[in-house]
Amino acid sequence: VQTKLYHKFVEGVPDASGKVFVITGTTSGTGNVAARTVAKLGGEAVLLNRKSDRSTKSLEAMKEDYPEGKFVPIECDLQSFESVKNAIAEIKSKYSSIYCLACNAGIMATPDKATVDGYDTQMQTNHLSHFLLVEDLMPLLEAGAAAHGDARIVTHSSMGRDHCHTPNKGLEEKYFGKNGGNLGGDEIKMMRGGCFHRYFQTKLANSVHMYGLHNKLQESNSKIRAISAHPGGSKTGLDGHLDYGFFWNNVLKVLGPMMMQTSEDGAMGLIKGMMDPSAESGVLYGPKNSGSKGPAVPNPPKEYETDPKAIEMLWKTSTEAVAPFRA
Repeated sequence: VQTKLYHKFVEGVPDASGKVFVITGTTSGTGNVAARTVAKLGGEAVLLNRKSDRSTKSLEAMKEDYPEGKFVPIECDLQSFESVKNAIAEIKSKYSSIYCLACNAGIMATPDKATVDGYDTQMQTNHLSHFLLVEDLMPLLEAGAAAHGDARIVTHSSMGRDHCHTPNKGLEEKYFGKNGGNLGGDEIKMMRGGCFHRYFQTKLANSVHMYGLHNKLQESNSKIRAISAHPGGSKTGLDGHLDYGFFWNNVLKVLGPMMMQTSEDGAMGLIKGMMDPSAESGVLYGPKNSGSKGPAVPNPPKEYETDPKAIEMLWKTSTEAVAPFRA
């Protein structure tokens, strides 16, 4: 699979000098591409990753490729609210304003386990910890908007947001509570089974979060834009641990390359949301109609993404989850 669109796309993205971008999950995939793009365009990339050899080596590689790049690593384990709280404190000690918070990090179809806080590992990593980051970094984003004319919060969803196994394809409250380890077991089938059911809920949570944020920011006349993205079917390594069985493994070997795009092409929606002046608040960008590849274009919202009851439930449960760790 070869990069087809990214390089031309980035030529149209303006200089980012003087802007601070906080990005979760930059060791590989779309987050890595986004951090490199920020450096390439003169911005400062604050890299939120859990401590690991992978994140150390990834940072070294970025510095090697962009010797003049501004990279600021901050330890942040999204499966621990305490770790996220500490990362927020470190960000606040270093910066009085930020231009963009890119909620990129995610895990996919992992076992039915609880975090140290008792929540599903996927829901806490993909949504709840990002909710905490958004809430506590809002003053810095407002300061960034005052300085630059606007600021950005970007959530990273996926095609999976359209595949929830619920009667109305919408969010279900049990996935947001302290039910980690009791949410459907470890069955993995092609886009089915407990592991994928939990994943799809988190990816829908990412887009619902964005639409709710957009509404709230508009009501308060904020200059912060809430934007979401989906990467299509990108080769990011997110599914490297999955075994679908002999038949599907072999089918994917043949069909995968035809359906996939590189992480560079897959990062275009994320980067558009982070840096493109034309990116609008309240819009999700990615391959057309939740497709697997192609340019990052607006994807019209589905009813289950903008449902006021879903937004209300997400806010209530997420606020309760992170309340003990708010600054």
